[in-house]
Amino acid sequence: MENVSLALGRALWVFLLAMIGSTTSQPLGGESVCTARPLARYSITFIGKWSQTAFPKQYPLFRPPAQWSSLLGAAHSSDYSMWRKNEYVSNGLRDFAERGEAWALMKEIEAAGEKLQSVHAVFSAPAIPSGTGQTSTELEVHPRHSLVSFVVRIVPSPDWFVGIDSLDLCEGGRWKEQV
Repeated sequence: MENVSLALGRALWVFLLAMIGSTTSQPLGGESVCTARPLARYSITFIGKWSQTAFPKQYPLFRPPAQWSSLLGAAHSSDYSMWRKNEYVSNGLRDFAERGEAWALMKEIEAAGEKLQSVHAVFSAPAIPSGTGQTSTELEVHPRHSLVSFVVRIVPSPDWFVGIDSLDLCEGGRWKEQV
């Protein structure tokens, strides 16, 4: 009976170690691993369509005129979040949305990249000096950093911004052609 218990105990340990080994190699939260080519380059174009005709009640008729701030974004892994819908934003994003100050947000992105290795690249595009117009930039993503987030401040406003939160550019082992 002792040998059976000992053999059963060993088998249980082997099973547990095998399970631990297999579960630690899986992504957290059921995420899929991107197996696309090592590098993809994208062009982002932000188009502002804030006009007096389209938004007669929300269009500012005083100084400063309707405009869009510079676009600020990052290519990152799921370990990083620039902002999330229905959640409080970081102090850096608050400073950006309320006052147009990007310094603290840039420091937060940089710190996440150094500490967690979660940010691959930061990108930006010039501001749009009116309510309508467009701005563009380029970025590159890697399989481990296939998510893209960015923000653009709406001027004038107390704290409004638009953006993308963790858009995954990898799908089914391939880079998306267009989003």
